Formats: sequence, structure tokens, C-alpha cells
Amino acid sequence: MTRIGVWLVGARGSVATTAVLGALAVRAGAAERTGCVTERPEFADAGLPGLGDLVFGGHDLSDTHLSKSAEPLARSGVIPPHLPEAFAEELDAVDRRVRRGVEPRPEGFARCHVDRLEQDLRAFAEGEAVERVVVVDLSSTEPAPERVPELDEPELLEAALDAGTARIPASSVYAYAALRAGCSFVEFTPNAGPRPPALAALARELGLPWAGSDGKTGETLVKSVLAPMFAARALRVRSWSSMNLLGGGDGATLADPASNENKTASKARGLEHLLGHPVDGPLHIDYVPDLGDAKTAWDHVSFEGFLGTRMSLQFTWSGYDSALAAPLVLDLARLAAHAHRTGRSGPVPELGFFFKDPAGSDVHGLVAQWEALTAWCAAEGTGRG
Repeated sequence: MTRIGVWLVGARGSVATTAVLGALAVRAGAAERTGCVTERPEFADAGLPGLGDLVFGGHDLSDTHLSKSAEPLARSGVIPPHLPEAFAEELDAVDRRVRRGVEPRPEGFARCHVDRLEQDLRAFAEGEAVERVVVVDLSSTEPAPERVPELDEPELLEAALDAGTARIPASSVYAYAALRAGCSFVEFTPNAGPRPPALAALARELGLPWAGSDGKTGETLVKSVLAPMFAARALRVRSWSSMNLLGGGDGATLADPASNENKTASKARGLEHLLGHPVDGPLHIDYVPDLGDAKTAWDHVSFEGFLGTRMSLQFTWSGYDSALAAPLVLDLARLAAHAHRTGRSGPVPELGFFFKDPAGSDVHGLVAQWEALTAWCAAEGTGRG
């Protein structure tokens, strides 16, 4: 059996907890595989690692153990109430593989910080005897990084780390450590991660694949289907206004204006590509603590038809963020491991299906992304056979 390590940055957060518990439950036959894209028949012959082959560990700044992190998710209805107790021992085993992460350092990161993270990854791979490791960033949304030389040039990044003055976001520190440890990387958040030129160059140099950014789980998922419809039917969208309400840790993080700006920019980036022209309309994300892990989005689309007739469409999307994101984390771990095994390096555009801001691709329509993803996996399956 091939064992694949899945190292979660933000390992004790709601999305990571739901993903780990979900994988354990599916493996034991205690839960359905609903929401797992890679369980569809289109992927059956691609040779992906199984959900039961995934071994979890991670970094986090929280001291709350996974079994405790699962309890509020059960109380709020995100996960079945019996699961945390039923899998308490397995959750504790995963929690023992969680290591202390790094906090943002405005004064700059040093070589010792990335070395420690890299050593954690190498120890995990060796201790668990896994074939390869995929690192998935599920940490809180960061403010967009300032443009500094060390993010643009690999040599300047190395020099800044040696000097202890690398002014890079924590997500890029995790990405750097992952790449140096020979791991593929998934940027599931809007964070910079491996996107800056210095990090992207390192991935190419080391021959490692990565994917991102910002998991497409709710309102933007709907937009990626509806917007191509308007374009294909030659209906001109005049404005597209969006209001997002969410609670939980993600909502609390996005109450910070700088983090909020980074997230809204990620959400808005694809709409112009999808429609083929700029469009007016505000996009808001507001924190409502009472909602907990739930999120609600309301959209109003004003469009113009034949002879200038004005019309509109409205939709509401309500769901649990962790339950929507967790199966995609498992999908991406399997697909990133597959990309690594088959020799892909740099951004994997076929994985843009899962993201609001797809790296290596300017395709945002869900149907076109789905066709690219399944064609890639089918080709790999054929080659493998």
C-alpha cells in the first residue's frame, strides 16, 4: 500500500479538522464520500492514492487538540454529533503529529525558522514511511504582501533568510520549507504561498508541483457557472453585486480590513474574465459571529437582453464552510500527490477547477475547468495502463 503524507498548515482549524475526521470516517465505512470529486468515475483509472492511504500531520499555532476542535463542529451541525467520540483515538494520533507553526514576523524571517519547518516535514515523512508529502495551506487569510526584492529574486530571498531579514508572509515561509523538503504544495487560501516569483522559481528548480489559490466552495462556485451562461447567450451583465456573511475563525480574520481586501480581490478577480468585460457592483464580506461556521451569500445580477430590455437574477447560497472545503482538501491532496508522481512541476493549471484564482491558468469557467481536469486524469490513466 502506498502511503501519502498530508501536512496541513492550520491543522487544528475547522477545515482541517473536518477533512481529517471525514477521511477517517470514510475509511472506516462510517460516512459517505459525498462531495469528494475524485471519487467520481472519471477518476477511477487515474491511479490516485486512496483516501485510506492518506496520513495526516501539520503545523498550527493553536494548542486546542483535534478532538476538542471537532466538538463545536458537531454541536453546530457541520459534522455528525457522534463522530468526534467515535474517532477520538485516531484524532489524538493525528494530533500527536502536529507541530508548532510560525507567526508573522514584520521584522523578517531567518534561516532558522524555515529550517525548523523543513525538519518537521522530513521527520514526518521518515517517521511515517510515506512515499511523498503534500503540504496544504489552510491557515488564516493574510494581508496581501508588500512588494519586496526578496519575493522577486531567489538569490535575494536566500540572502535575506541568511541575514534574518526576509520580509515575506508566513504562508511563503511554509511554502519555502515544503519545497526544500521535497513536498508538493497546495495554497487553499488567498495567501501568497508559492506564488511570488522567488518561490515559483524554486519550485521549478526543484521539479515540484503546486496548486492554488483560494478554494472555490460557495458563491464563487456559482458565479463560475452562471457568468459563462450570460456570456454564451450574449446577455450583457451591467452589474453584479455580492454580499457575504460569515462567522467562525475565517470570519473573524476577515474582520481585519487588510485580510478582507486580499480575500475580496481574490473573489472578484475571475468575474471580468468570465464575462469578457468589466462589470460594476460592490463585493462585501462581513463578519457575523452568531453564524459560527455557516456562511450566506446573496447576489444580485442586473443584465440587459434583446433591445436593451433590463432584467435581473438573484440567488442565495447558504452552507457550512468547513463541510464544503474539507472534501476538496482531500481531493487536492490526492491530485497533487499524483502530479508529483507523474513528474509535473510548477503550477498545475488543471487543478484550477478547485480555485477562485487559479495559478497557471486564466480559465475561470467551471465547465471548461472540469474538462481540463478530467482530460488530464484520463490521459494519465491511459499512459499508466
